[in-house]
Amino acid sequence: MFAIVEIAGLQYKVEQDQRLFVNRLAGDKGAKVSFDKILLTVNGAITVGAPAVSGITVEAEILDHVKADKVIVFKKKRRKGYQVKNGHRQSLTQIRITGITGFDGAKKETKAKKAPKTEEAGAE
Repeated sequence: MFAIVEIAGLQYKVEQDQRLFVNRLAGDKGAKVSFDKILLTVNGAITVGAPAVSGITVEAEILDHVKADKVIVFKKKRRKGYQVKNGHRQSLTQIRITGITGFDGAKKETKAKKAPKTEEAGAE
């Protein structure tokens, strides 16, 4: 079982107990976060959202806030004496996916809602 989820504008393929680095998220260490924008799920059957799958959420726990390795940005124009050297360290958040929920609940809710509607229509 896995899902493709959009986190902070980027798409990630996530599974249960997976650890990954994403762009900096608001929240403290140990905080629980959930993501609602699920683009695709695979749980025996493939469900593709248009644009998102409803009823499915991905739960995660913030493990740490870190900085990525330094990237050197060097600019030079030859024979002009122009050189600029800058560095950049991206702020990241390490998260652990605790679960993908809503598969069974979504199916049971839709069946439960359909049954009373047909009974009400027949009773009238």
